[in-house]
Amino acid sequence: MKSKELSIDLRDRIVSRHKSGKGYRKISAALKVPMSTVASIIHKWKKFETTRTLPRAGRPSKLSDRGRRALVRETTKNPMVTLSELQRSSVERGEPSRRTTISAAIHQSDLYGRVARRKPLLSKRHMAVHLEFAKRHLKDSQTMRNKILWSDETKIELFGVNARCHIWRKPGTAHHQANTIPTVKHVKYGGGSIMLWGCVASAGTGNLVKVEGRMDSTQYQQILETNVQESVTKLKLRRGWIFQQDNDPKHCSKSTKAFIQRNKYNVLEWPSQSPDLNRIENLWCELKRAVHARKPSNLNELEIFCKEEWSKIPSSTIQTLIGTYRKRLEAVISAKGGSTKY
Repeated sequence: MKSKELSIDLRDRIVSRHKSGKGYRKISAALKVPMSTVASIIHKWKKFETTRTLPRAGRPSKLSDRGRRALVRETTKNPMVTLSELQRSSVERGEPSRRTTISAAIHQSDLYGRVARRKPLLSKRHMAVHLEFAKRHLKDSQTMRNKILWSDETKIELFGVNARCHIWRKPGTAHHQANTIPTVKHVKYGGGSIMLWGCVASAGTGNLVKVEGRMDSTQYQQILETNVQESVTKLKLRRGWIFQQDNDPKHCSKSTKAFIQRNKYNVLEWPSQSPDLNRIENLWCELKRAVHARKPSNLNELEIFCKEEWSKIPSSTIQTLIGTYRKRLEAVISAKGGSTKY
């Protein structure tokens, strides 16, 4: 039968008598407490400087150290392994298979289930170019960055549904390559969605237009011819303005390059697979949230809401994003050309 704990007052009296020079035997006799208990309380006080009850370890785990190491090894090797798969492998080793037991064991190693971030698929060549670009433009002036007309395309779903994938990871590792879902540019657009082309500069948002069907080089050039100069005038960009676009095939085709040369666009050389450096990517997220909050019921409403919400984005929001450009470049350099939190 478990003995009752001594009151805090009695424990404090034991320590007080010990401080006054009394020995264990005299304290035990005076307070009618076993001498072993007196010794234990005084030892605890010397070690922890308190007589209060400290948190206990709790019930011992049924999972062996070997089983715990195997679980950690499995989740580290494959962050996307599911709890059900971990249960099966635990059973095969003859270890306990309760979900709570397995989760607790993994949490002890600072690994937690989180939703995987979607990041561009980066090859070693992509990372090298990414890093070189960041180093080259790190010291660009704010005046130079204010001259850039940022452009991009995006697909907006009518109901905004995206699949999510859970992974096991440690805090602060959300953007490590093993913990992200690689993404590539969409080739086909359709169904319950529309594709948009838009541009922005530090002064505000430029034109936003819907892409009809599947965009090719010809349609892309038509969009540029109709909207770029109009947006430059609207945003009051001065001479020497710079046009930014990504390396989508239709942007880099021979006919598009010839069009850009004829129209004397000063194009910013851009590394592939680097949306984290494009200011407009953040605005797409803001736009999609605002549009989906209005619950469009069809594609016509979706287009109308997109254009209305796009025009409402304040220039201060864009200026704040452009102001973080240096931090983004520094993050790329820190990640040695890999994915960043942006």
